[in-house]
Amino acid sequence: MHEIAIPPEILERVVRRCGTEHPFEDLDPARTAFVVIDMQVGFIDPEIGHAACPMAERIVPAVNRLAAAVRDAGGGVFWVQNVYDASCDTEWSVMRGMATPEARARRGSAMTEGSAGHALWPAMDVRPEDRRVSKRRFSAFIQGSSDIVERLRAEGFDTVLIGGTVTNVCCESSARDAMMMNFRTVMVADANAAMSDAEHNASLAAFWHMFGDVMTVDHVIARLTADRLAGVPST
Repeated sequence: MHEIAIPPEILERVVRRCGTEHPFEDLDPARTAFVVIDMQVGFIDPEIGHAACPMAERIVPAVNRLAAAVRDAGGGVFWVQNVYDASCDTEWSVMRGMATPEARARRGSAMTEGSAGHALWPAMDVRPEDRRVSKRRFSAFIQGSSDIVERLRAEGFDTVLIGGTVTNVCCESSARDAMMMNFRTVMVADANAAMSDAEHNASLAAFWHMFGDVMTVDHVIARLTADRLAGVPST
């Protein structure tokens, strides 16, 4: 797992702006969704994937533990899978132009729906009641990427917990856009994976500074169960 190190001056600014280090600590389980980004074979297995992150496999137990806690508390779990199709080249041609032909071919091979790389990592504890979402951009929440915004709102979720890989690309992009789509957004520090501790911590610090909250799995679970343990029904 990553060694989490957030500069103290970032937390000082958060407290000055929000009055607390954790502006979204009051979690209503029934209105909370755990959105898991790109925990797919193509982002974990270097033999199949086009952008494998070695740390991603190491966060699997944390992701599964939080998913179980969210389900148990009455929230929802959304497994977001990156997918490549022809629209990715025509509607996101800037991305295509930034990659070599070899890189484009490897991405297409790894992320086409039905391919080995597109599948969720086998160790992910996906349950029948969980939701699946396909996305076609780094962010799941930006226009043209997926239908997750509409689905979350239809089910009454106003808070999203973001986990998955990689922290500083698809996870942070999704988290920032979720906040700007008016969701209370938390990046779960030990349920995200990046290529290095430095990239991971820089991403969390930038997000926490202005866009939302950052908590650990243990912190989130404690808040999800606080009212229930105290005998107070959730609203």
